[in-house]
Amino acid sequence: MARLRNLTPAEIAEAETLGSSADDWTQVMVSEDFRPGQLRASRLEGRVEIASGARIVSSRVRNYRIGEDSLVEQVTALECRHESAFGNGTPVAAMNECGGRTVRICDLMSAQAAYASAVYRHRPQTVAALERMTESVVRARRSAMGSVGRGCRIVGARFVREMRIGDGATIDGASRLEEGTLAEGAAVGADVKASHFIAAEGARLDNGAIVERCFVGENCILSNGFTAVDSLFFANSHCENGEAASVFAGPFTVSHHKSSLLIAGMFSFFNAGSGANQSNHLFKSGAVHQSVHLRGCKFGSGAYIMSPAIEGPFTIVLGHHSSHHDTSEFPYSYLVEKEERSMLMPGANLTSCGAVRDIEKWAQRDRRRVRRDVVDFAEYNPYVCSGFVAAVNTLHALAEADPDAGSYNHRKVVIKANMLRRGIGLYNKAVVASMGAMLARGASAPDADGSGRWLDIAGQYITKRAVDEILDAVDAGSIRTFAELDDRFRAFDARYDDYAHSYAENLLASLLGHRPSAQEIAEAVEAGANAHAAMRRTTDADRQRDCSPDMAVGYGLDSDSETEIMADYSAVRGLE
Repeated sequence: MARLRNLTPAEIAEAETLGSSADDWTQVMVSEDFRPGQLRASRLEGRVEIASGARIVSSRVRNYRIGEDSLVEQVTALECRHESAFGNGTPVAAMNECGGRTVRICDLMSAQAAYASAVYRHRPQTVAALERMTESVVRARRSAMGSVGRGCRIVGARFVREMRIGDGATIDGASRLEEGTLAEGAAVGADVKASHFIAAEGARLDNGAIVERCFVGENCILSNGFTAVDSLFFANSHCENGEAASVFAGPFTVSHHKSSLLIAGMFSFFNAGSGANQSNHLFKSGAVHQSVHLRGCKFGSGAYIMSPAIEGPFTIVLGHHSSHHDTSEFPYSYLVEKEERSMLMPGANLTSCGAVRDIEKWAQRDRRRVRRDVVDFAEYNPYVCSGFVAAVNTLHALAEADPDAGSYNHRKVVIKANMLRRGIGLYNKAVVASMGAMLARGASAPDADGSGRWLDIAGQYITKRAVDEILDAVDAGSIRTFAELDDRFRAFDARYDDYAHSYAENLLASLLGHRPSAQEIAEAVEAGANAHAAMRRTTDADRQRDCSPDMAVGYGLDSDSETEIMADYSAVRGLE
């Protein structure tokens, strides 16, 4: 804020004529170009600083700095009643209601940092170091004065207390905001109640959302009465109407239905159907259980899971499941309820046009500017490809153990023999497509070793080796800030294609029994393209079925001909 000064006696007199008053005018500091007309019908208490062009109208303001060209109008109370860190340092009991994975949030926290804090509890030294990073942010943010950045608009709000409000942020009609941070461009709308929270750049809380002890990440939306407590939401998540409790919501977590509950779990690129529900309390040890729904999982209407449980990436869940299944090694599957049992259809989602559509739309809908969270969108990647390979090995092992069985029990799910055989074929084709796509990108580079296990760290594909090296550096004190930590994750992401190429080359070597030649790599790329084309023919056929005339029921309501009915159907569905 530019140099400030006290008001002159004439300015004070004019301000009072315009209906304003102050506890102590000597505690009111204004810009050099201040005009009394910027202050109308308002009450100033404690220390108030008013920058150039800022206006305060019909509001009570206490212990606040108001930035340039900002407007505070019709606000019952914009006040800082005590020293605050503005939501920084708030403990959030994410994933587990009993607090075993509590993350202390701050406005510099990325999804990757939060993941390390929540998931790596087997590394107490790492968790302690991350806590120290958070504490340094808390110390830097702590102040006895709240702040409003430049170009902000705060109108029609009731109680705005202990808030740090970034440039360009807006608050319009909020009911109560306490102990929080709104980063640059964040917005809060009508009837919102939020406390002990952080809303990152471009985040939006709107239409009666209730938020308590939450981190709402960049470009996330919580709206239409959505209730969230002890939850973390990252990059482009969008939740309305329903409820979240103790959730780690990775990028693009979506829930739009009033009857849906997300509780005690990890979600990522997730979509909750109407009435989706989970239980985490078995009435023995308390609400200690958790579930993990890996990237791209989708719950159908009425889907239910009793924790603990875990599903593999891109799994479609239909029906009720209470046996504590583990399908983590079977990506792109259907988990369905049949005769009160959990049945798995391995790889079945590889034939669905819905999965292809999801993967394409996520990248298109990423409208972030800061991009603190690393988010990878590659359809063919080492993390999921490793799952394809593991799934093939597991399915072969099951079949070889009992070749004549009609079904197989594996980790609390039933796999029919015909589904097992179909899954092997689907996964093998996906391995070929994945390997070819990764070999076509990046290059062989000795300093980009993609061998070993791959992870999905809250949206980022990365080797376990690289994560361990980063966290070892955190433990050793060579990484001391969130900025340095994020730089290390971004450095890997910048070379992702090379690391993925290395992984694919190692996989091809294991299949050939020797290091592949340039010719063999070229042949693998061509085979991958052919496999991808074959898979797309399958998903395109699935889309055609979804868009077939059989699905035109209820269209062309007042039409008398099949031609008109189909014309209405095509117009509404956007079909050519």
